[in-house]
Amino acid sequence: MSLLKNVGTIGSLTMVSRVAGMAREMIFARVLGANDVTDAWFQALIIPNVFRRLFAEGAFSAAFVPMFSKRLHSKDGEDGLDEARSFSQDVISVFVPVLIALTAIFEIAMPGVIWLLSDKPINPDEFDYAVDFARIMFPYIFLVSVVTLLTGMLNSVSRFGPGASFPIILNAVLIATLLWVEATGGVEQSVEAMGYVVAWAIPVAGVLQLAWLVYWAHVEGFRPRWISRPRLTPEVKRLGIIALPAAIGGGAYQINTLLQVYFLNQLEGSAVSWMNYADRLNQLPLGIIGIALSTAILPTLSKFVGANDKQGAARVQSNAIELGMLLTLPAAVALAICAVPFITMIFQGGRFDAADAAITGNVLAVLVAGLPAYVLVKVLVPSFYARSDTRTPVYAAFAALVVFVGFNVAFLQRFGVEGVAAASAIGAWLNCGILYAVLQARGHYRLDWPLLGRLARQLIAAAAMGAALFYARDLLTEFYAAGLFARLLALGALVACAVVVYFGVAFAIGAVSRERIAIFMKKREPKVS
Repeated sequence: MSLLKNVGTIGSLTMVSRVAGMAREMIFARVLGANDVTDAWFQALIIPNVFRRLFAEGAFSAAFVPMFSKRLHSKDGEDGLDEARSFSQDVISVFVPVLIALTAIFEIAMPGVIWLLSDKPINPDEFDYAVDFARIMFPYIFLVSVVTLLTGMLNSVSRFGPGASFPIILNAVLIATLLWVEATGGVEQSVEAMGYVVAWAIPVAGVLQLAWLVYWAHVEGFRPRWISRPRLTPEVKRLGIIALPAAIGGGAYQINTLLQVYFLNQLEGSAVSWMNYADRLNQLPLGIIGIALSTAILPTLSKFVGANDKQGAARVQSNAIELGMLLTLPAAVALAICAVPFITMIFQGGRFDAADAAITGNVLAVLVAGLPAYVLVKVLVPSFYARSDTRTPVYAAFAALVVFVGFNVAFLQRFGVEGVAAASAIGAWLNCGILYAVLQARGHYRLDWPLLGRLARQLIAAAAMGAALFYARDLLTEFYAAGLFARLLALGALVACAVVVYFGVAFAIGAVSRERIAIFMKKREPKVS
């Protein structure tokens, strides 16, 4: 299957999820706004997501998928499937009890966790619902971690759809809950009461997501037993040994997330909510492009690295960088130039007013400065994982974390929430630079001049698009806070302007061509020997 087709499958479903997530945040902003309750709600959701990304998505995928895939393909037909089933069952027998214990510990310790994240005087009522929200949502980590395990199994047999689509269920459940809350009470209800109702939607969505992945696992012949005696076999121990460095590396990113909440909590106003709404738009291209590319290139990179085919591995890496930047650079420039208009059109209304939109837009404009770096990190890290090196990304991530913390310690009160966003962007670029420098020093990968030339032309096309948007955005000011139809018209006009100018200039100056698109759409790389 081609790189573009793999990315298209994962990216298109991720796009649906991200768009649904944006619709969810749009409704959330109107129904609940930006206030102490929403800060507590978003903080509560971050806590299980941090541990999900730490233990399940990052470390588990990096270690489990290659080991599972090796057993699945070590023998033909049913024999290989039996070996993979046996290995996954042993992993589940240990994985599930660990998740249950982790959930129980945090349910008990949640008041202390919330206190650590706040570290400042807090109203007792606010503290109570912050703890309640977190306790309601935290069991989601158990459900979604098992979902991630099943996703890894399905990805190993090139069934990418179910794993890429399960986040849509969460967004659908939350949207339905928010609409129901608004229809049954709306402004007459307290924000706190609505927050509790929406909080319960999180574990409900987790149960539905698990049911969805269990169904597809059964379709592919995987029927694990969820309750069984733990079997700490040598292979399960090896999985833990391989996953530990990846978990520590992922820990840097997740510690960054928790520290970001900590720093935001030190600021006046609804800083956690403003950052969340801004990051929703920032995450849209990151999820569609970066995560899709990272998922799609790891198996192919692993194949070339295993065959000691440096040219093949470098070709896959270069194609991923070129495709990633072709799509990310215009997204970053457009979001920076039109940050406040986009936030106003998408989120402003109900309890989310013009002042909230202005601040959130300023945060977004700073945050997207790091968007290309975030995507490049996603594209470069598989080169290390393909070589069974989970340590180097750890060092790069912790270096970025040190810079993030240092910047905020020095400038938090001076720059406020925009400063927290800037620190994230600076850390991302440092992370990216370290990863590339190590790959180059080890002789694994080097940017060649033809690729650098095409990337330079992409920058020129993005700059031309930015200039056009800078002019066009001021012509449509009166539409941004108008009715739904007017907002959609203005949004469509800005997007159309961006697409026409960027790709028009890109084709004209050779930033992209039919030949390059044909390479991205190539059905398979040459066989390795």
